Amino acid sequence: MSSANSQLIRRWFEEVWNQGNAAAIDQMSHPHTRGFGQAEHGRQINMNEFRELWRNLRAAFPDIRFTIEDTIEQDDKVAARWNASLTHKASFLGIPATNKNAKITGISWMRMEDGKIVEGWDNWDQLGLLVQIGAVPAAHFVKPAPERRTA
Repeated sequence: MSSANSQLIRRWFEEVWNQGNAAAIDQMSHPHTRGFGQAEHGRQINMNEFRELWRNLRAAFPDIRFTIEDTIEQDDKVAARWNASLTHKASFLGIPATNKNAKITGISWMRMEDGKIVEGWDNWDQLGLLVQIGAVPAAHFVKPAPERRTA
């Protein structure tokens, strides 16, 4: 059975990201919530910066759709392993729309107080997104498998 914190993180992804409900951001988070990992490496963001990031991502990828695969809870924290599918429909980080589809994965860890999010840590495949929309060349950490010919 899912607890209130797991339900909150699932509701966050459904309403804020999948439905694009801006009002849900304020309903589910404390005004002084801090975020880590949503933007560039090592940068902490506040709720105003989160809203800007959210608007920019939703504008560039209006069909973004998150699916929560798993949640794990410990005390006042809950982690969610997720995947998302999206299409690059408008400029993103100065990269004109490519209409390319992308699939990314990530993990979000949130701390709650009094039924609201007060801290969030995200680790998501930012490089994979940029590679899939053609913004940067693919890096191969493992040599690609040779192409196989079919008879």
